Amino acid sequence: MVTVAQHARWRVGAIALGLVLLATACAGGSVDGATGEGDDGGTAPAGEAVEAVEAVDATTDTTIEDYPDAQTRALQRLAAQPRPVPRSALPPRHLDAEQFPETLVERTLIVSGGVDPDAIAPIDEPWFEPVTDVDWLTDDEAVLVIELDDVARAYPIRVMILHEIVNDTVGGLPVAVTYCPLCNSGVAVERTVGGEVLDFGTSGALYQSALVMYDRQTESLWTHFDGRAVVGDYLGEQLALVPMATVAWDDFRRDHPDGEVLGRIDPNQPYGRNPYGAYDSGDGPLAGFFRGEIDDRLAAMERVTGVQVAGHETAVPLATASAEGVVPLDVDGERVLVVWTPGLRSALDGDQVSDGADIGATAVFRTELPLTIDDTGADGPVLLDADAGRRWSTLGTPIGHEGPALEPVPHVDTFWFAWSTYHPQTALAG
Repeated sequence: MVTVAQHARWRVGAIALGLVLLATACAGGSVDGATGEGDDGGTAPAGEAVEAVEAVDATTDTTIEDYPDAQTRALQRLAAQPRPVPRSALPPRHLDAEQFPETLVERTLIVSGGVDPDAIAPIDEPWFEPVTDVDWLTDDEAVLVIELDDVARAYPIRVMILHEIVNDTVGGLPVAVTYCPLCNSGVAVERTVGGEVLDFGTSGALYQSALVMYDRQTESLWTHFDGRAVVGDYLGEQLALVPMATVAWDDFRRDHPDGEVLGRIDPNQPYGRNPYGAYDSGDGPLAGFFRGEIDDRLAAMERVTGVQVAGHETAVPLATASAEGVVPLDVDGERVLVVWTPGLRSALDGDQVSDGADIGATAVFRTELPLTIDDTGADGPVLLDADAGRRWSTLGTPIGHEGPALEPVPHVDTFWFAWSTYHPQTALAG
């Protein structure tokens, strides 16, 4: 479980460990130590971490043995522990260029997030409550929503923020539902590769301040935003994206009264608390978790909706979407609509997931219809085709007619630093 105290220590400790991982000769083990815990369970003073940072020259040929602090001892200890698969790429094994001569990202940018693999425990056996039984969510609280083969499921952020990955099967399709708090991004992917269903866990590492997953079958490393294997036996494989939206609980409940809601798995977890308090108000990603320059077209922490259509990427700032309500995008002959409606709270703004500022929810649909927002009804905003007099909910469900549901387009609500880093050629709408 991520605690507030751990998170505070990461800001100092992760800098040192991130630079230590620039080592050129390191094989075996999993990432640990950014909490500063040594072999004796003690905590390294902040001064040691700062001295380690100041001592590192990233241009020299160094190894972890050159930095005998508590973090390095922990990393060495874990490096000696055996893994259940012979070619595990779990950090710091990913730094072994002989074992893994090819990577799809710069291997030294995969750094410790401060915990061991699966210390942020994924959910492997999810259970679900009917919508009518759920009394522990507030109306404007965020949930991730998937609809497949007439099955509609909501994954509350108050649960996802403490587990980050759910290995699930929805409508017969094996999927991994993932959430990265440091990027405020929910991404769902199919988890079948070459006919084999994979199980995913949290690696304990980050790539440019974003979740790095690993599959338990080969312990290859996969990046969160694009579902791509970047180190290990599955190198180059890419998981298919599954459309998923971040919406307010009340909207899901209204659209899907027969839907299912991910239950609270661990009675010992403080579901509802935000371990990343006031993260929204920062100037950028946490120190040590991100290296390099951030695209200066927008502020690092500005919220955007990222859309990929026909091989093209576009980011729509929430400021633009909230001002216009519906933002049409014409990409390579395809037309999609980015829709914004108020009434969804940020999970990362306050001490409680339900206490954040209203940032609104987005949805993206592929349609030629001239839809607009109609917020004059008693049930809140809906999408209106004024020419035909037909309406849809903001989740794309038909209201009062037999027309088809609107076709969702995979998209990501995230911070600008994250989207622009993964998609450096992205266009910027508005």
